[in-house]
Amino acid sequence: MRVLLISDSHIPQRARDLPAAVWDAAHRADAILHAGDLTDLWVYHALRRFAPTYAVQGNVDPPETASALPGRRLVTLGGLAIGLTHGHLGRGRTTPERALSVFAADPVRVVVFGHSHEPLVERRDGVLLVNPGSVTDRRRAPHCSFAWLTIRDREPQVELVPIQEGVGRDAGGASGGPL
Repeated sequence: MRVLLISDSHIPQRARDLPAAVWDAAHRADAILHAGDLTDLWVYHALRRFAPTYAVQGNVDPPETASALPGRRLVTLGGLAIGLTHGHLGRGRTTPERALSVFAADPVRVVVFGHSHEPLVERRDGVLLVNPGSVTDRRRAPHCSFAWLTIRDREPQVELVPIQEGVGRDAGGASGGPL
């Protein structure tokens, strides 16, 4: 099973559309997890055209987007329990600490989060923490990025994917476009 992990799309504040590489990946995904800060629900609805899509609210989502999405979500894919949150909720000094704390009472093997825009793949206390980075706003990261979570025999493997090209229509890329 191949799961597309994305976060912090910030549409339309950072870009008018998702990068072409994300639309291409969505075509090949068995499921999609969006770790918040969609800012516009059309992103969620557009991704659902390609594969089952699960999303959570982020800290800058407007009320109409935030009210439609939970702050945390437990998802089972490929027999694997996955926690999905943005990273601004919970207790801890850092975004990974907060994301992990949100699922402290749950038997998750993977926690997917965003918020910092900094890609991360790290194991803590037997849990695989994954921040795919932002697909439109790299901040201090060298590139915008997303990630693939591959699940085989209930074992997770993660590949971070840097986005080298421009973003959606703003850079002349292929557009999934708003619905």
